[in-house]
Amino acid sequence: MNIEQARFNMIEQQIRPWEVLDPQVLDLLFVVKREDFVPAAYRNLAFADMEIPLGSGQVMLAPRVEAKLLQELTIKKTDKVLEIGTGSGYMAALLAARAEHVVTVEVRPELADFARQNLERAGVTNVSIEVADGAKGWSQNAPYDAIVVSGSVPVLPDALLKQLRVGGRLAVIVGEAPVMEAQLITCTADGIYNTINLFETVVPALDGTPAKDSFIF
Repeated sequence: MNIEQARFNMIEQQIRPWEVLDPQVLDLLFVVKREDFVPAAYRNLAFADMEIPLGSGQVMLAPRVEAKLLQELTIKKTDKVLEIGTGSGYMAALLAARAEHVVTVEVRPELADFARQNLERAGVTNVSIEVADGAKGWSQNAPYDAIVVSGSVPVLPDALLKQLRVGGRLAVIVGEAPVMEAQLITCTADGIYNTINLFETVVPALDGTPAKDSFIF
């Protein structure tokens, strides 16, 4: 497989048609090597328009979904970012390339270890990986300029909203199959949020269980 041709095709045939047109985001997809975050058994599928299994019931989201969420978050170099659901570490690496610092929370220790190895090998130094239940966010470093949930949730936990600073953005996929909506939620003032629906999709629940069982409130 010609890796660079496959990467180019992914960007031009999957991502750009999804109205991901921010040149900084598109350039980043060339720089952060997606294939280095994919389990070895699936390396040849690194650029395919599909979710890639990571084990433990978890997946890497399809490239176009990751790119769209990244674009909508408009990460700046001064931003402090929280990711829920580390997975392979690829989304954290994309975020880290644009942010000041990223905290990423993964409930499964084996995936946290996998991501840590991938990030170290890629030379990413501004990511902290925490093993915890991401439904509660990570209050120790709150508030955040941006939060992204790398998986679907049936209902958005209030804890995540409360960890956004004023002006902060939250990208999340909410709902249960067959209807889920990717949303961008902006904190416009203390306790006040503006929600924009981005696109409809269906992705696995955050922790790999059926969506209705993902969180217990």
